[in-house]
Amino acid sequence: MRLIVGYLATPSGDDGLALGVRLARTLGAALDLCMVLPHDRLGTVGGFDQFLADQAQQWLDEAAATVPDDIEVATHVSFGESFAEGLIEESARLGAEAIVVGAAGDGLIGRYSVGSVTGELLHSSPVPLALAPRGTRHSTAQRVREVTCALGRRQGADLLLATAVRASAAAGTPLRLVSLVALDPAFGTLRDDAESTRDRAIAHARQTLDAAKAELPEGFPVESTIVDGPSVEAAVNKLDWHDGDLIMVGSSRLSAPRRLFLGSTAAKMLRVLEVPMVVVPREQLGEEDLP
Repeated sequence: MRLIVGYLATPSGDDGLALGVRLARTLGAALDLCMVLPHDRLGTVGGFDQFLADQAQQWLDEAAATVPDDIEVATHVSFGESFAEGLIEESARLGAEAIVVGAAGDGLIGRYSVGSVTGELLHSSPVPLALAPRGTRHSTAQRVREVTCALGRRQGADLLLATAVRASAAAGTPLRLVSLVALDPAFGTLRDDAESTRDRAIAHARQTLDAAKAELPEGFPVESTIVDGPSVEAAVNKLDWHDGDLIMVGSSRLSAPRRLFLGSTAAKMLRVLEVPMVVVPREQLGEEDLP
């Protein structure tokens, strides 16, 4: 198994690297540290491209030197139209199972900020995308402590659940299934009293969790919980989180097949989460999608 870290020589890049190391150790994976550079559009001879590539390689070598000896690491410098596009091309070339990036360092929303690179990846990545919140580089967690899988109330979470089961099994921890019940206007209130609406929503969430548990391998350690609140943010804040935890969410139903799209619920969760988030495509990448 290989994981790609989209690296920049910035605090955000170090956050992504720290999460990549944690995931690699947990999953028994190798790390590929990648920097994608823009082509020199001025056409200079002798090439500004080479200067950039040499500098990028130096940054990558310095970053790779910080990776613990128990993790296999390789570095790659490439050129592309955009950082996100280059990472996606590298993930296909290297056969990576996920892309890891750090949240933008100038984020204003909690510990996350969906900047241009992250935003592009969230609209186009064909493999799971792991987002490291600001400050991950300061964490002392060596491995993933617990995997939480946030299940929505719509169909189509099979791949998300399967991916979460694999991650939880590799981490050697029970899987926590969570259904968030937010009763804010964004979810569309029913023409009913608030208590009746809440009861129906929780009953539906319970059915979702029961159906998901029925799909798990026999004897697989799992716990499930329903949290509700006046908003997604309020519901998320009711959950207990610890250093080393991560949450997995599915791509929006609006996403193109085998591509990501961050839904409104996940976007709201990012405002208050302090643990890494892994966004999983609705469908598995197939050979026909590779270049």
